[in-house]
Amino acid sequence: MNYMLKRKRNSGFTLIELLIVISIIGVLSVLFINTSTINLKRGRDAKRKSDLESIRAGIETYRSDCNSYPLSLSFGGTLKGNDSTVNCLSSNTYIGLVPTDPSTGRVYLYSSNGTTYQICASLETGTGSVSCGGNSACGSATCNYQVTSP
Repeated sequence: MNYMLKRKRNSGFTLIELLIVISIIGVLSVLFINTSTINLKRGRDAKRKSDLESIRAGIETYRSDCNSYPLSLSFGGTLKGNDSTVNCLSSNTYIGLVPTDPSTGRVYLYSSNGTTYQICASLETGTGSVSCGGNSACGSATCNYQVTSP
């Protein structure tokens, strides 16, 4: 009987065992947070690329009707015709809502001379620098991804 009482008093975790478990949990938490952060950045970058491709599609349709690319683009606004040709009516909507960058502080850039265009964005997982109309600042970040006219 005495043996069982002693065993009960000595049962439990030692300080070393607790420290090892806490350390393992800490390492796993850091790995999970880093992986989540990278996946969020990749997701926002995929959204940026998709946005630029949808803008490109609208601009190409605009050029088909209006015989030139729009000289400016209002991000967060709409892209409509300008009555410059029979097919380019101001009632035509080419992009209902021009997408904006999914992150605060970053913006998309658009530059066009009517015959060519460039659309730039700043990818969070990208490197390097590109310029849109002489400007390489996509808001608070450096532009490093570009879509151009074909």
